[in-house]
Amino acid sequence: MTHSSKQNRPGAGWNFENSYARLPEAFYVRLNPVPVRTPKLVIFNVALAQFLGLNPDALKGDEGAAVFSGNRIPEGAEPLAQAYAGHQFSSFTMLGDGRAILLGEQVTPKGERFDIQYKGSGKTPFSRQGDGRAALGPMLREYIISEALHALDVPTTRSLAVVTTGEPVFRETALQGAILTRTAASHIRVGTFEYAAARGKPNDIRALADYTIRRHFPDLATNGNPYLALLGAVMKRQASLVARWLLVGFIHGVMNTDNMALCGETIDYGPCAFMDAYDPNTVFSSIDHNGRYAYSRQPQIAQWNLGRFAETLLPLIHEDPQKAVSMANEAILRFSDTFRHCWLAGMRAKLGLLNQEVDDGALVEDLLDCMHRHGADFTNTFRDLSSGSLPEASAFQSLDFKQWFERWRARLKRQPDSWEAARRLMHTRNPAVIPRNHRVEEALEAAVERADFKVMEKLLGILSQPYQDLPEQADYHLPPPQSAQPYRTFCGT
Repeated sequence: MTHSSKQNRPGAGWNFENSYARLPEAFYVRLNPVPVRTPKLVIFNVALAQFLGLNPDALKGDEGAAVFSGNRIPEGAEPLAQAYAGHQFSSFTMLGDGRAILLGEQVTPKGERFDIQYKGSGKTPFSRQGDGRAALGPMLREYIISEALHALDVPTTRSLAVVTTGEPVFRETALQGAILTRTAASHIRVGTFEYAAARGKPNDIRALADYTIRRHFPDLATNGNPYLALLGAVMKRQASLVARWLLVGFIHGVMNTDNMALCGETIDYGPCAFMDAYDPNTVFSSIDHNGRYAYSRQPQIAQWNLGRFAETLLPLIHEDPQKAVSMANEAILRFSDTFRHCWLAGMRAKLGLLNQEVDDGALVEDLLDCMHRHGADFTNTFRDLSSGSLPEASAFQSLDFKQWFERWRARLKRQPDSWEAARRLMHTRNPAVIPRNHRVEEALEAAVERADFKVMEKLLGILSQPYQDLPEQADYHLPPPQSAQPYRTFCGT
């Protein structure tokens, strides 16, 4: 099978620009996706397609299957695999898109720019021993979790479509092949800068930094030291992002530097999951044996990753190496306070606190300690508190929790706003539903084992409005049944 000529059905709405392809050629390799045998479109994100300026009717069925499998390249696209490096569990490796192809940047009707990328689209020069393909389960998992985070107002890459390829991929067993089409503000990573620095080409680092500023931080172009300002701006976005993860109980699971996007979006949904019972040491990933990427360690890992980013910028920050290190350190040391500010502001909102008091941090920490001691469900505890009366769950009947509850009620009474205003705020910050791990697995099993996508579509519909608390969704609030085995996730490569 060969690629058909670059064409669109009339009115598909593609509007590509390819600014990344104008960077020095060291940053990518131009190539087309590897065609697949019998592609079938199984999930298509109509709302996202419309937001991007695409015409969903022109991309359904066979046309969508051809385009989203890479068998047909949209007009204006310039397909390429991106080069990058990364610290993976703290070990440095030269990497690159081993199974992904960037088509280009779709410019929306509002003038916003989003990368369109295939994941699972075949071998590239960066594949090493890999086959460049992806299995259906992990691609559907990324679709579910990324769309759930988007609905929770957490910055994230998004999922436009999944196609099955009609070809098996071989892991421990033979699995169904699939390709995910992902959108992102960009795929520029800390690892992209590490790749440039490792090659020892200062002009390439400068070109990448200038490009990143133009694309994501245009206000910094006139700054007296735009590269130091870039480090500070990326630091703020990462602090805000990780705080938002913690506020909804999300564990990324693989915070390698190649999975840290400078635009501040969540990227790469391999072993991620949401926490049920609150435990700051929660780890789901089967390969994270030492808890490097545990729930509560995510802020400190983000700061570590920023250190690796800063190292690549040192020659641009100041010509005197010692001064450059000092200036970069100062920027990175601000991470802890910035993160704490974002996290505490979010926690105040989750508890209905509309003003600030000095002891609010201690109030939050004491609640979390109490939840940890009693194995309280993270999501449901915060949602239950918005009822205003002491919740019925057994954890709330303990003396320490009752004492905390009275402190919180007294704190609410000291603020000038009414309880109704506090409750309204809580209802917009405490989701009723999250992608519970057992519900995600149920949807994946139905889709992968029985080609039944209705379970997933129902789950996606509920997750798209996470703050609604409808009676027919009550089952989706429940934590998983007690199991002897802890839940485990896998990278899905």
